[in-house]
Amino acid sequence: MASQINTRVLTLTLVLALGISTAAPAQAPAAGSPELKIGIVSIQDAIANTNEGKKELEALQQKFSPRQAALQAQNDEVENLKKQLQAQSDKLSDEERNNRVRSGNEKQKTFQRNAEDFQNEVQAAEQEILNRLGKKMLDVLEKYARDNGYAVVMDVSNPQTPVLYAHPGTNITKELIEAYNVQSPVAATTPKPAASSPRPAGAAASRPPASGTTTPKKP
Repeated sequence: MASQINTRVLTLTLVLALGISTAAPAQAPAAGSPELKIGIVSIQDAIANTNEGKKELEALQQKFSPRQAALQAQNDEVENLKKQLQAQSDKLSDEERNNRVRSGNEKQKTFQRNAEDFQNEVQAAEQEILNRLGKKMLDVLEKYARDNGYAVVMDVSNPQTPVLYAHPGTNITKELIEAYNVQSPVAATTPKPAASSPRPAGAAASRPPASGTTTPKKP
């Protein structure tokens, strides 16, 4: 998950209207008043890249790594059985071939069930982290937006976001990460090379990374 609560893909657009009614007609700011700004943020990336988020994701990776390795071994076994059957098929009797096909199919079904259970558990664990840290991040976002004159902040984590263009200067993801780290001081973790989300190889097709997750809403 670091890159994978990397990953990641959220389904809601977060819009915080700070002190402005969406029903009222737009009005030019009064003379001398500060200009109200619009910002964008990738809220999922912001959560995952805080020191606390990285620590949580690293712990999640360690928790699920043994099962991931076991699933990889299961997948390798199934693939090896397929290769052996293909290589030896013309040398086997019909009965032996059918027995091997039946055994391979049973192992394949077992692997798929285990992989789906694993993916569901990973997704639930990811969602729990997203909800728990997300509530804190929304508090940070609201304070940052108020303090810095943002009238609206939109979440662009979801590729289907209606935002078609945004100037890079409106992206406040980095600033929110820094503000979160100040408010929730957690020691930075040492980056590990080739870190990956706890998803078994060969099972990715069962669920797209981080699909179905939702942005936590501020109560």
